[in-house]
Amino acid sequence: MTTIFVPREVTPGETRVAATPETIKRLIKLGYAVVVEAGAGAASATPDADYTAAGATVEPGSRDAWGKADIILKVQPPMQHEALGAHEVDLMKQGALLIGFVWSVLAPELSQRLRDRGVSVIAMEAIPRISRAQKHDALSSQANLAGYKAVLMGADALKRIMPMLVTAAGTIKPARVVVMGAGVAGLQAIATAKRLGAVVEATDVRPAVKEQVESLGAKFIDVPEARAEGEGGYAKELTKEQLERQRQVVAEHLVLADMIITTALIPGRKAPVLVPADVVKRMRPGSVIVDLAVQQGGNCELSEPGETVVREGVTIIGALNVPALVATDASAVYARNLLAVVQDLTDKKAAPGTVKLNLEDEVIEKSLIIHAGEVRHAPTREAVAALGQPAAASS
Repeated sequence: MTTIFVPREVTPGETRVAATPETIKRLIKLGYAVVVEAGAGAASATPDADYTAAGATVEPGSRDAWGKADIILKVQPPMQHEALGAHEVDLMKQGALLIGFVWSVLAPELSQRLRDRGVSVIAMEAIPRISRAQKHDALSSQANLAGYKAVLMGADALKRIMPMLVTAAGTIKPARVVVMGAGVAGLQAIATAKRLGAVVEATDVRPAVKEQVESLGAKFIDVPEARAEGEGGYAKELTKEQLERQRQVVAEHLVLADMIITTALIPGRKAPVLVPADVVKRMRPGSVIVDLAVQQGGNCELSEPGETVVREGVTIIGALNVPALVATDASAVYARNLLAVVQDLTDKKAAPGTVKLNLEDEVIEKSLIIHAGEVRHAPTREAVAALGQPAAASS
């Protein structure tokens, strides 16, 4: 019987877990045996007893648990496991399948290590953006929650309320919010800020999102000279001239904002700086910036990863791993994303719990970045090759 192992995440600050009692019941129904490390769900308010009740075997984390697993479900990329005295990759057996976020292009050393260990990897960040893959799309499920939480974090730091309030002492004007980037996180931030009563504006280099922004009740800041929509609906990198024009137009809206939420990312590249230091200096004291792109370099020039700082009287929140701040729901939707992947991997015509890596399936073909000792994902292959050691090529 194929065994799935769900370890406790050891990355500092990570509170999510890769499986929930709900998804474990369905994995067992598919024919898998599921082992959950004791305490894996504690930080997301899921006790071990709930996993046991769902049919999983709960046991302490050990080299044996890792070594017996055919499939490992994780949230964060593998790292050094201090308690077991080994890197998590080295705890996996040859031929095992890892499913989770790997960020392989940004971590070529890890990709090389996985390849050399003979571990196959389905990277959740490599799931293609196609209609059929929406149920697998962990980037979107986590970004949705991050957009919601970002507004709450900003509202908590703001020295005023969000909605208009009519009182006997006079009217309090609503807060002004500008959301930069109208992807999944940005649209959720817009919706949340509107629900809290703010006046919301949004900007994006993709003109196609204007209708979505306006449907949520926000005003779209259009910069015709700075439009750049890339493959799959993602933003692509602007030219130097386009970026400068965008900054000039948008800056006039930013300096009037009480809160700025930045979410702009470009796949595989450093986040563009959209809120330079001179704009922060012109903002009103007491304003707030929440930079959701801080882990990729930040959209605000003055953001500091993992820190909340005050610059020029403006509070700048650079929280890392925002979905982990709402761990219960973040784990629930992420676990369903992983379940969808496992369901697609399961060979329904074979014995229960049989895995088949069908490379004719576009979702599997694109997300299976490492397999059979080869780095299949071209950008990762290039990053590994840049280390000075060749990565075996594939189609």
